[in-house]
Amino acid sequence: MIVIYTTGFLLVSSFIVDWLIGDPKRLPHPVVGFGRLITYFTRRWNKGSASQRKARGILLVFTIVLTAWIITWGIIAFLTWIHPLAGLAASIWLTASTIACKGLKEAAAAVLQPLKRGNIVEARRALSMIVGRDTEKLDESEIVRGTVETVAENTVDGVTAPLFWALLGGAPLAMAYRAVNTLDSMVGYKNAEYSSFGWASAKFDDLVNWLPARFTSVTIWLASLFIPGSKRKEGIKVTLRDAKKHPSPNSGWSEALIAGLLGVKLGGVNYYQGEVSNRAEMGIGRRPLVPEDIERAILYLYGGSLIFVIVTAAFAFLAGW
Repeated sequence: MIVIYTTGFLLVSSFIVDWLIGDPKRLPHPVVGFGRLITYFTRRWNKGSASQRKARGILLVFTIVLTAWIITWGIIAFLTWIHPLAGLAASIWLTASTIACKGLKEAAAAVLQPLKRGNIVEARRALSMIVGRDTEKLDESEIVRGTVETVAENTVDGVTAPLFWALLGGAPLAMAYRAVNTLDSMVGYKNAEYSSFGWASAKFDDLVNWLPARFTSVTIWLASLFIPGSKRKEGIKVTLRDAKKHPSPNSGWSEALIAGLLGVKLGGVNYYQGEVSNRAEMGIGRRPLVPEDIERAILYLYGGSLIFVIVTAAFAFLAGW
């Protein structure tokens, strides 16, 4: 019964801790440590022929992921040895640190608020903090599009996927997932520098997000039942038609669904350091995007995440995990 209680309680409590506290800036965050470790090995291993880089990139994935799992497990085991409640508290806190629901909401709100005040320059600056595309010349609709796309994509990466892996393996596996996600964000690029070295990181990130992305689209749709104005039939239609158009095998599920639910079009032309990038469009796009679409995207973020937590926690209790 202790294991059943701990697993289900872990999921709910971790989500609540992130919801209320988020990531305090004064406390060290595991992702910072992952980043430094990845940078250290990248400087030493990302050299030689393409095959050598690919082999070392595979080794990098195993090194970083295993390190994340072992350290997390060791911290929890040591504190559990001191007292079971200390171990449980550590599990909750470490799992919560892999979730970024509050941080994602605050980042989106940081773009929304200046838009409401008519300060498009400040909104562009806030958007530039959460996207890689050029933002200097974006109009209001394009700023909203970038924000909604970020919320949609990161609902999986930043909330539901860590919880999914916490369900299967507690805080150590959630932290291992966060390590994979950090690897992909740092070296998983299809360019001359990282196409070989980051190949394993990108592929492994696709693998670990495959199930969570699809489950999340279901929970977001269920959340739309409680959000007035949601175009639920269109959401299903657009998801089934357009999700596969996204460059990522996973990100398109939540982005296409939210495009359909909102009745807008996501994707299209972006600029990165002055270079044009055309991404397939998703959605019908009957109207231009407006700031209120950011508010609705945040509702889908919280609603879909909350239902995801409830379902996974209930499964943990019923499965006896």
